[in-house]
Parts: sequence; structure tokens; C-alpha cells
Amino acid sequence: MTDYALLARQLDALLDTRDWLTNSAQTCAFIMQQVPELNWVGFYLQRRPEVLSLGPFQGQPACHPIPFSKGVCGAAARSRETQRVEDVHAIPDHIACDAASQAELVIPIVVNDRLWGVLDLDSPTRGRFGADDQAGLEALVKVFAERSDLD
Repeated sequence: MTDYALLARQLDALLDTRDWLTNSAQTCAFIMQQVPELNWVGFYLQRRPEVLSLGPFQGQPACHPIPFSKGVCGAAARSRETQRVEDVHAIPDHIACDAASQAELVIPIVVNDRLWGVLDLDSPTRGRFGADDQAGLEALVKVFAERSDLD
């Protein structure tokens, strides 16, 4: 069981600047190192209407761009709700950037009622993300957002 409360305190201490780019890179690296059974962690940013653009990440080269109309990241962007998928192969429009990915968790980042982007996490283990993981990783995203200038 991952101690997400401890990880939130550690991430808060790690993010010692307000720079979103530095903090997003640090957050990806930190999560990749501290949360088991992940093969990809990264940010997709909304820089154009209805499209997510690749930001800092850890893992294999990734898909870019992702329209809001496609995939799990697009669903999180459209709905502004976390998407937790036990089996990505059961999602008809799943965008497969890494064939090893089996499960996915995508957390939207909303600032001042505007979608800033999403944090995307992939795992090679089917059913990897439970409710505790979702809540814990949402808490880490909250730390990132509070410690960064995202406007």
C-alpha cells in the first residue's frame, strides 16, 4: 500500500519554486520513482482549444496531440473528472502509445474554472489503480497545482 499522505508531504517539500515547468518535470519524476507499477507518467497541457499537447513526462515517447474527442485523456479533459480505467483494451477509443499499458488514471487540473491540463498515469498491470490510488494521486496533483503558477 502506497503512503500517499507521506508522498504529498515529500512532494510539497520538493517543489521549491513556483515555475510550472520545473514543478511538472519534478512531479513526474517523483511519482515515477515513488509509486510502484507505473510505466508512464506525464502531463498533457491545454494550449489550444479542444486539444491536449504533450508536456513533461517520464516513460516511452508519447502520443501528441490528443484531441478532447479521443481516448481517456480526452474524456478527462472533456468531463473535467478523473478517469480510472482498469483495462484500457476495453475502451474503444483508447490511444495506445505504449503497448505494455494495461490500466490508466487521468486526473484533470482545473485552475480558476479553466482546464490547465491533465496528469496521465499508465501501468502495465491491469486493474492497477483503485479508489485509494485515485484519491492519493489526486492529492499529489493538488500539491502540484498549489505550489505552481498555472495561470
